[in-house]
Amino acid sequence: MVPEPPSRTRMQILGVHLHLEDADGRVLLGLRHPDSPFAGGMWHTLAGHCEQESATACLVREAEEEAGLLISPADVSFAHAVHLVDEPGGQPRIGFFFRAHRWQGSPDVREPDRCTRWQWWDPQALPDAVVPYTRAAIAHIKAGVTYAEMGWTA
Repeated sequence: MVPEPPSRTRMQILGVHLHLEDADGRVLLGLRHPDSPFAGGMWHTLAGHCEQESATACLVREAEEEAGLLISPADVSFAHAVHLVDEPGGQPRIGFFFRAHRWQGSPDVREPDRCTRWQWWDPQALPDAVVPYTRAAIAHIKAGVTYAEMGWTA
């Protein structure tokens, strides 16, 4: 039997994100569908939640499911983590950002109900409508910062 966690303990949602750069240093972002329950109409990295799998297995699965990209776990390295609260009183989240050094395929919209298009962006000229923690993570990765916190009031 699993013991009960302490009363003030809250589960943390783990999101896995792909930080993908092309040969010109541009980063891949997807435009979220306007009706998406998360960040509708905003640009975001390829991302997903772990489904009883390791973080890198999740990343590899999501890359193929969402964009048709084939990535080997051996070609992935950790880039950044963010511990955040999106809104006051919201569920805490942990976001792991991984960099893929090699992949096969070109980004293709595979889940049009979630993402309407993929586009490569110069990290110094991102569009205005980027998910805030995604924008911060891109800047942190470029600066070599591996951990950040956002949205916490205490």
